[in-house]
Amino acid sequence: MLKTEQENKTDLLLEEIADYVLNKEITSEEALTTAHNVLIDTLGCGILALSYPECTKLLGPIVPGTTVPNGTRVPGTPHVLDPVQGAFNIGTMIRWLDFNDTWLAAEWGHPSDNLGGILAVADFISQERISKGQEPLKMLEVLEMMVKAHEIQGVLALENSLNRVGLDHVLYVKIATTAVVTTMLDGTKQEIINALSNAWIDNSSLRTYRHAPNTGSRKSWAAGDATSRAVRLALMSIKGEMGYPTALTAPGWGFQDVLFNKQSLVLGQPFDSYVMENVLFKVSYPAEFHAQTAAEAAVTLHPEVVNRLDEIDHITITTHESAIRIIDKTGPLNNPADRDHCIQYITAIGLLKGDIRAEHYEDDVASDPIIDQLRDKMVVTENKAYTEEYLDPTKRSIANSVQVYFKDGTATEAIEVEYPLGHRFRRDEAIPKVREKYAENIATHYSEKQRNKLVEVGNNYKRLIEMNVNDFVELFV
Repeated sequence: MLKTEQENKTDLLLEEIADYVLNKEITSEEALTTAHNVLIDTLGCGILALSYPECTKLLGPIVPGTTVPNGTRVPGTPHVLDPVQGAFNIGTMIRWLDFNDTWLAAEWGHPSDNLGGILAVADFISQERISKGQEPLKMLEVLEMMVKAHEIQGVLALENSLNRVGLDHVLYVKIATTAVVTTMLDGTKQEIINALSNAWIDNSSLRTYRHAPNTGSRKSWAAGDATSRAVRLALMSIKGEMGYPTALTAPGWGFQDVLFNKQSLVLGQPFDSYVMENVLFKVSYPAEFHAQTAAEAAVTLHPEVVNRLDEIDHITITTHESAIRIIDKTGPLNNPADRDHCIQYITAIGLLKGDIRAEHYEDDVASDPIIDQLRDKMVVTENKAYTEEYLDPTKRSIANSVQVYFKDGTATEAIEVEYPLGHRFRRDEAIPKVREKYAENIATHYSEKQRNKLVEVGNNYKRLIEMNVNDFVELFV
């Protein structure tokens, strides 16, 4: 249980996070090589998002024409920005299509969202150093910061549910990015604590934009907003802005009393590299992660069902409690953000198309009346064992089962998928497909020559970790 340390009146959680980012050496080869795959996967997702005008309209400087010396370059664009706006741009790109990595626990989230702040600041620092004749950061340092940001966000999420009190998971993105970015900027332990305290005090986004009847595109830029705010607070702290030592525990006024239903924040385990080692890749489908196994089951059933759509009586989706709470939706779906968070819509697309792609959430596809006809025939129920194994730290399954029943009394097999392709238990199967996904995503934007360079570097861990950050980012410009 988090308590206030009486001697120095600083919340212990602030101390623990600061000590971790400053002093912990990342020695896990598995964590670092996983971070490498997360890096290229996340950037690939961001490049794919540049095909969508609803995303690109939000990118660029706040004031058109602004120029920033040694500014952050935004991959795939001509934008050169201050690191705060750069973090927003990169963070928004990588989250836009809901296709980057995932962490599921008491709280859900996407730890690679932190890359928005990490890469923006790393590029800025590197160019600043070069301008002064100093050595830039290496990509190995980016991977280490990614491991630490994943760990902070993920361990906080293990037992501290923001969604249960109506708050959005991007608060943990803000906390994790604040910690690692202040460290990257050579912040002292006290400066890290000061920045972190301001991040907690900042309040938190509500989950309003993730749930009917208000589901909307803010969910695609909320993490960009959080990671950019973290960079802003880090820069302020480095300049000497004060912190608030009991930001979490102050009676009546701290985060716990005001926003966390008077509960204490709990660390279920020490910070190390557990989260990166166990993170979930979205390999196959740009869809909310609790539906990934339902999508896989639906795609498996596609050949058996697609020519018998008119004969379907009903469809059962058996799932776990979190999926029911987040993505079980009936009635109208108003936009792509609504559709990619609906287990019925995702399952219908899988049955109908035999694949699920980002464009399947757009209005022209969603207007097909067959999709809603299939949705209307779906019954979603909880399997208690699925819920228990979802929460079991030795399993962390995300199970779904889909079965189609026909009017003549026959039925398909119930296709059960316990672990999605991106799960640690299927890592060997997944990584080649993560690499394929990366190559396909960057192919949507770059010439063959540039694409070949990006694939070559992206697939070569030893070469990548020795690269200067500015040279790596340059490949994407």
